[in-house]
Amino acid sequence: MIKNIASYTTLSLTICFILYDVSFSSNETVNLSKEHSTEGLDLNYTVLDDTSKDSNLLASNELFTPYLGKSFVGFKEALAFRESGGDYFSVNTYGYLGKYQFGTETLKMIGIKNSAKFLKNPKLQERAFIANAERNKWILRRDIKNFVGKRINGIIVTESGILAAAHLAGPGNVKKYLRSYGLDNFADGYGTTVYHYMKRFSGYDTSFVKPNKEAKAI
Repeated sequence: MIKNIASYTTLSLTICFILYDVSFSSNETVNLSKEHSTEGLDLNYTVLDDTSKDSNLLASNELFTPYLGKSFVGFKEALAFRESGGDYFSVNTYGYLGKYQFGTETLKMIGIKNSAKFLKNPKLQERAFIANAERNKWILRRDIKNFVGKRINGIIVTESGILAAAHLAGPGNVKKYLRSYGLDNFADGYGTTVYHYMKRFSGYDTSFVKPNKEAKAI
């Protein structure tokens, strides 16, 4: 009997101790700020600083430009990059001039007689590109109507492809290419063909260019 009373007393005291410990823990506010503080530590982060990253990009020779898609501006800039790397002051080994690599005879047809001044005038070069495209579109207007949408040499003919090829080879050689269904494939002095430009510059929006027989840059 005395043994049983002692056991009950021990059990009661254990329960009371557990309840007291739980009550104390629930009322205590745990403060980890001191235990886990970084104050006074020498921190060494390995995350790349965005500022230094941007500086590295700016210091490189990479050229970043907005994506122009298949717009007319995208068309002329892509063509300029292919012709000269977009350099207004470029002269190639055959004497073709400027950002779009014009020959002197073509310049005369659109009203430009002083090629030296032309080379130094970016605004005039841009006007020359538009005028030449308008003139070529007028010359090729029937071929654009008859061949756009048809497949020649495995590619779908588009208006932008026709105009790009005319810039490369002249409208007469583009007519020959289209009307021979790709058999008469003119190549320039560097081996670039009408077919290559028809493929490379296909699908751009050139509706901005209006056919104009008398188009002039000046």
